[in-house]
Amino acid sequence: MAQNNSSEIIPPLDASSAPPPKRIILVSGLSGAGKSTTLRTFEDMGWETVDNLPLSLLERLILTPPSSASSVTPYEGRPLALGIDSRTRGFDAKAFLKDIVQLRKHHAQPIDILFLDCSDSELMRRFDTTRRRHPLALDRPMEDGIAQEREFLAPLREAAEFLIDTTTTSSHSLQLEIRQRFGAKNSLAPNVSILSFGFSRGIPRNCDLLFDMRFLQNPYWDKKLRPLTGLDAEVAQYIEQDPACASALSKIEDLLLFLLPRYITTGKSYIIIAFACTGGRHRSVYAAEWMAAKLRQAHFSLTITHRDLKLPLLESQPEAFRGGKEYQGG
Repeated sequence: MAQNNSSEIIPPLDASSAPPPKRIILVSGLSGAGKSTTLRTFEDMGWETVDNLPLSLLERLILTPPSSASSVTPYEGRPLALGIDSRTRGFDAKAFLKDIVQLRKHHAQPIDILFLDCSDSELMRRFDTTRRRHPLALDRPMEDGIAQEREFLAPLREAAEFLIDTTTTSSHSLQLEIRQRFGAKNSLAPNVSILSFGFSRGIPRNCDLLFDMRFLQNPYWDKKLRPLTGLDAEVAQYIEQDPACASALSKIEDLLLFLLPRYITTGKSYIIIAFACTGGRHRSVYAAEWMAAKLRQAHFSLTITHRDLKLPLLESQPEAFRGGKEYQGG
């Protein structure tokens, strides 16, 4: 732990100058056991993460105020996850544990240790698969490096409040377990975005699921409905008169309610569900709004975007651009 004295180049920090993290988790464990995956998962959940910080800077990090542009989310109370292992500069497990005791006393905030363990045989298999060298066995057999690291880290393993054995755990399963143990109640839910667009203006490249709504009757061919959009009641009533409308949307809803929980188990953080028609103003907009309402009723948090809703009708464009007489807007 850094000491404050007159010889320091950087002046000491005042504990009152920074809002304390809501929670601090020290992530440690054997090389290859999943520390990097764990830290990425914490970051995806909105935690601030730092890997292999020199131990002498730990207290300074806790007390350092964040920059004003550090996050779109207000920093106040943002939890902190720190990666610590045998590669960390100045690592000494017993001395480190003493420093943690002092930090807990001085700052009166929870500081817990999460230790990731794994069997020797599985660690060897993982290093062989990735063709990486063990950090403590650069010039000797891998078994020696693993054994030495176990010895170095034994005090941390014994002191850890949380222990996860990843011997039979996949990367996706580890992510899910971290979210279940340390995430907020809604942290398991992916960020769901619903998008409407028109094929005539190009297909977005980042859609996960795409539903083509051009099989529904097209309000574009009704001159009174043409200037309106799928947000208008008259357009909605027109589309709903199509015998296929209710059945098709209900089947799509069932499919999404089946798939979304499975995206969760794979650790997918963002899902874009797109609805398309020709012009992106009528059928796709109606379907997107209808589906958004149903998914909100199922307690999914989501955003909705109508990409082409505010763009001008393509009927005002040159005939060549509209594809001649074959063009059907809406």
